Amino acid sequence: MSNSIDYGNKMHRAMRNLISEVLSDVASDGLPGNHHFFITFNSQHPSVAMANWLLEKHPEEMTIVIQNWFDELKVHTDFFEITLNFGDYPEHLSIPFESVKSFSDPSVEFGLRFEENTEKNDEQLDEKESVETTHREETSKVIKLDSFRK
Repeated sequence: MSNSIDYGNKMHRAMRNLISEVLSDVASDGLPGNHHFFITFNSQHPSVAMANWLLEKHPEEMTIVIQNWFDELKVHTDFFEITLNFGDYPEHLSIPFESVKSFSDPSVEFGLRFEENTEKNDEQLDEKESVETTHREETSKVIKLDSFRK
């Protein structure tokens, strides 16, 4: 068992589940009202599947818009699939939720942004925690009031 609760990862998992649930609703019922989504994802993620020409055009990340025309939206446990139109060329994409960097629905001013979760960040946090703990220990000295009394 760990010595701490990883709130960051738990929150990211919950937010990705929210996206999954919203997309599942849209897959079964369509987009309600003026709702539409901008989804930015890491195109270099090993589980992303997209046409090579799209990957060449978006080598780091890509933002898709789910609004007027989309087809074959299928939501799975760890990823979703969708066919979108790119200049009269329908293309199938498979996007793992883990690769999603941001999700927004401008019609209701809702958005989520995911921070990169790397081991380097964890090491930096551990180092920062260690520095803060050391600093607290150095600055928290007991001062006896006897020397100030008359």
